[in-house]
Amino acid sequence: MVDFKLPDLGEGIQEAEILKWFVKAGDTIIEDDPLVEVETDKAAVTIPSPRSGRIERVFGAVGDSLAVGTVLVVFDVGDGEERAPEVEGEGAPPEPRKPPVEAARTPVRTDGPIPAAPATRRLARELGVDLARVVPTGPGGRITREDVQRFSGEGARDPVPEEETTPAAPPVVVGEGSPIPLLDLEPLPDFSEFGPVEKEPLRSIRRKVARKMVTSMVLVPHVCHMDEADVTDLEEARRKQADRMADPNTRLTLMAFVIKAVTVALKKFPVFNASLDPFRGEVVYKKYYNIGFAADTHRGLVVPVLKDTDRRSLEEISRTIMDLAGRAREGVIQAEEFRGGTFTVSNIGNLGGTGLAPTINYPEAAILGMGRMQEKPVVRDGEIVIRKMLPLSLAFDHRIADGADAARFMNEVVESLSDPMALLMRV
Repeated sequence: MVDFKLPDLGEGIQEAEILKWFVKAGDTIIEDDPLVEVETDKAAVTIPSPRSGRIERVFGAVGDSLAVGTVLVVFDVGDGEERAPEVEGEGAPPEPRKPPVEAARTPVRTDGPIPAAPATRRLARELGVDLARVVPTGPGGRITREDVQRFSGEGARDPVPEEETTPAAPPVVVGEGSPIPLLDLEPLPDFSEFGPVEKEPLRSIRRKVARKMVTSMVLVPHVCHMDEADVTDLEEARRKQADRMADPNTRLTLMAFVIKAVTVALKKFPVFNASLDPFRGEVVYKKYYNIGFAADTHRGLVVPVLKDTDRRSLEEISRTIMDLAGRAREGVIQAEEFRGGTFTVSNIGNLGGTGLAPTINYPEAAILGMGRMQEKPVVRDGEIVIRKMLPLSLAFDHRIADGADAARFMNEVVESLSDPMALLMRV
């Protein structure tokens, strides 16, 4: 018998939700055939079988979230080895052995995430128990309430329902590696007392977005600088250039011009291509330009990253945007293509809205929001004329940049977009 565990699917990914099994117990599979489809907080991934053989047991049902390193499948490869007795029922993990109290006090974990439910974490805080020292006995290496109670020596207590507990508040670093709780959240009321409700688990990408947005808004003091760019000439040049594209399937997009203009501005104002490291008390300036763009998918908001935008042509940027956005919507984009961003652009203009105050894609230092381009009356040379105006909003980290920096950065972007020839000369 051979165990196959959920592999490491990319830096920062700690768990995955099962979307679809391609096999069941008793099936025979060939190496590299599809085994299971999972969704991480970045993308959907189909995991191939690492070997040929008969499927002895699968662990986890559709909708379950499993930690990296958890056994997914047991293969019968005909080696005759005996396994420990397993719990009855499809997909049930082996019955854990209960460790003695002394063993539970042995440090068993020094790094990585500690799998435990919010109620378990709350109980550990109340009892003053360090979860890193508790031996887990739950499925997939999860620490249970009984594990915490056994470690504390208090014995069983009245159970606290999961839905009535509050997740641990996120820590905020205020000194040399000294995390302190910032929020003490109150549990929500029982809304069903007032009328019918429907509940849906917060999973995968949506959960990642929620966690990241809270982190960004709690840790980063946001300031938003707003302006407009006259893109009348750019739009005319963009339409003319469309007929000259080398690839007839590639559409020269406004987003491509914005990303190119942002790249030019980042070279002049590197503080917006940086990150603040609060643990070391230093600003990290990135000497590369990887621009992410927000893509709306049925799984939630994702941010694919265009690498090395300072070395790409407008046509290449447009082609890459279309490719990444398409594969993101289909759920076949690779996790690596979400990593390494230095700045993000978010466009709601195609959906409507005159503007937005975007949330910084932490740990980046700034994000540019695009509103809906529309014709507006403006004054030019003392006369009122109709021009195509693009609303722009720059949200930035006020810890490392000031309003004057943002104004100069935005002036550079606006100037580039208002004069396409000048933009082409700068790139």
